[in-house]
Amino acid sequence: MKHKTLTLNPRNLTRLGATCLLWATLSTASAQAPAAPESSSSQAQQFTLANGMSLIVKPDRRAPTAVHMLWLRAGSMDEVDGSSGVAHVLEHMLFKGTPSVPVGEFSRRVAALGGRDNAFTSLDYTGYYQQIPSARLADVMALEADRFANNQWPDEEFRKELEVVKEERRMRTEDNPRALLHEALNAAVFVASPYRRPIVGWMSDLDALTPEDARAYYQRWYVPANAAVVVAGDVDVADVRRLAEKYYGNIPARVVPERKPRLEPAQTGPKRIAFKAPAEQAMVTLAFKVPSFQSFAGGQDESDALALTVLAAVLDGYSGARLERALTQGPDRVADSAGADNGLWGRGPQLFMLSGVPARGKTAEQVETALRAQVARIAVEGVTEAELARVKTQWVASAVYKLDSVFNQARELGTSWVQGQPLDAHERLIERLRAVTAQQVKTVASKYFGDDQLTVAQLLPQPLNKDSKPRTAQAGSRH
Repeated sequence: MKHKTLTLNPRNLTRLGATCLLWATLSTASAQAPAAPESSSSQAQQFTLANGMSLIVKPDRRAPTAVHMLWLRAGSMDEVDGSSGVAHVLEHMLFKGTPSVPVGEFSRRVAALGGRDNAFTSLDYTGYYQQIPSARLADVMALEADRFANNQWPDEEFRKELEVVKEERRMRTEDNPRALLHEALNAAVFVASPYRRPIVGWMSDLDALTPEDARAYYQRWYVPANAAVVVAGDVDVADVRRLAEKYYGNIPARVVPERKPRLEPAQTGPKRIAFKAPAEQAMVTLAFKVPSFQSFAGGQDESDALALTVLAAVLDGYSGARLERALTQGPDRVADSAGADNGLWGRGPQLFMLSGVPARGKTAEQVETALRAQVARIAVEGVTEAELARVKTQWVASAVYKLDSVFNQARELGTSWVQGQPLDAHERLIERLRAVTAQQVKTVASKYFGDDQLTVAQLLPQPLNKDSKPRTAQAGSRH
């Protein structure tokens, strides 16, 4: 079975994880009657196994299916310089066998159980999952626990898979001018933070990566106390706990290595990069350093992070939002597209991003000016109560449908665990967002968008190579 690894950008995860899912419960703000309290039998529960591994279980008995996830609080930010991409490469190698499961057999066994599986790597974490009939939960637990504890593969298998990852980088990054621009932007924005490195890795690092680099990362971070098993679906909590103790509980405990802080220094002036790449259109992206939501203690940074998230939604949270109306519509439009996004939380520093693609006859400088003007306007005039009400309810239907998925329930719990947040983090986060006021949005619009927090990346289109052919995925990408 072909394994399509998912390398996730934390800016997108804001919407996929926290920001998008928060709108689900924001919908309850518009309901006239309070929601019925969740049954205690369906609430998520968390346990710690004897070896330090976390177990989170969320029953949902609407269908005879279950999702089993293994989360590692280890992503590309836990790499060291010179081995960028190793977290993602190791994710591939987890499909390459154990003493009892041959190369390529893992996914075939999951499919034979009537399930499907995949994995993903981000800056903050790595995850593996199986969606299966709930009656086969014990089978996938046994498989996942085995490869977590006993992953092994020959050096030649690593070298083959490394070439697959290199081709993935060529297809997704080097043949994509906007991806290259984003990569260059992160490298310019961050000085000390490991967020400056791309998840897929620099090509020169991939060229030099060795089997021992991957094995060392595996030994360092694939530790029970650095992992969580999340199970959601048609399951009984006591049964899942018993299975987890049976399959995961006997994995030897090891100490999680101490993490260095690697704090990002304060930026003291604007940065600009001009990036040349073959492309049909120019593009400009503005990245402002902003606070991250870290806890529910009620600090100013956390309140500002929430208000910035609402600001991003006012600008670009629905069809016909401010950026679309002001920049892409009418005879004087300056952009073909424009967007805004706030990095609400993560293990590293976060950014508020504004971006736009100039319309024909317009320049990137004009788009940059127009983007900043929309934020400046809010800093002076504020936003209306009607806008707040709209952004707090706009994504209600789609978000509620998302939470009908046991996969999304498990993902929500996993991302909260990675951030060190409580099981009800998303519900509590939503309550805080519901309380964000127009004045708070106005205040953050005037507080965080000065030049000292700003890095601007501009894509300068170069002639396209008419002789180049589109790349196709390698057949070797099979796990």
